[in-house]
Amino acid sequence: MARLVDDLMDVARVATGKIKLQMMLPDLRAVFERARDLAAPAIAAREQHLTSSMPGTPVHVEGDLVRLTQVVGNLLNTASKFSRRGGRIAVIVAVQAKTAVLRVQDNGAGISAEMLPRVFDLFAQEDTTVDRAQGGLGIGLTLVQRLVTAQGGRVEAHSKGRGRGSEFVMKLPLVSIESSEAPAAPVPQAAPLAGPCRVLIVDDNADSAGTLAMLLSHAGHRVDTAADGPSTLVNALEFRPDVILLDIGLPGMTGYEVAQRLRAEPAMAGTLLIALTGHGRPGDAQLARAAGFDRHLVKLVAPRVLLDLLAQRAARRGLEQGGPARA
Repeated sequence: MARLVDDLMDVARVATGKIKLQMMLPDLRAVFERARDLAAPAIAAREQHLTSSMPGTPVHVEGDLVRLTQVVGNLLNTASKFSRRGGRIAVIVAVQAKTAVLRVQDNGAGISAEMLPRVFDLFAQEDTTVDRAQGGLGIGLTLVQRLVTAQGGRVEAHSKGRGRGSEFVMKLPLVSIESSEAPAAPVPQAAPLAGPCRVLIVDDNADSAGTLAMLLSHAGHRVDTAADGPSTLVNALEFRPDVILLDIGLPGMTGYEVAQRLRAEPAMAGTLLIALTGHGRPGDAQLARAAGFDRHLVKLVAPRVLLDLLAQRAARRGLEQGGPARA
């Protein structure tokens, strides 16, 4: 019952735009591995066989790691519920053009032609040869569709009919980290060459902070992280970052309070302070500026935007110093 209520609440949050997504750049292969671990007990209990086909290189997408894991887990659970004992489930991750694709295929009960157009509708179900008690209330696929759509993707259902298995396909825009790290527009010829920035990432979501740190480090920047207000204040004075990417919803101290404390430190006067947050309501940008932030970015921001801001900061720092930027 608790799980059903949670799913219904999630459907309501997505439908009303109130769900908070922690956007990062997860590898779709890792998303499947996390979802596989969650679904493994149910699959093992029905003695079903799960196989997978993964590419040899990362398949990065821009999305919420936890919510994408929830999506793939729901698809695996659906495949398991509507497949017979000993049935087969296959997951395929691939890249098609600029799209990351994850397919979940099974040889189970299938979907009738009449039901197929309504399979993502809330409470939509049809009787199957599988034990009806395994079917739930028809909430999981609705949640799948709405979560995928909220992250800029789409999901499709395919079946050749009752008793002939099903296939669910999730498609998300592919993010090329290499292309995201292309050099920024050149600075004027009179300016010294820009070097890497020191960047402090402040986020209590370890996955989000780690993924962003990996991206910026790969682009050549020196990166440190913090998870709360007090550690941010200590790290900032020791690390002396050029740029601080600061979340607003932190434990203990809000990002606004941290920003005010940082701006009171003379050593932080020249630091570019960027609010990187899920707070995107009208007025949030004004609150950020009043607290001392230079920029306010909502967490759906594309990696290219952050990399461009760092390149601009590095170029400006070089001009101010009148020589090569520090490493």
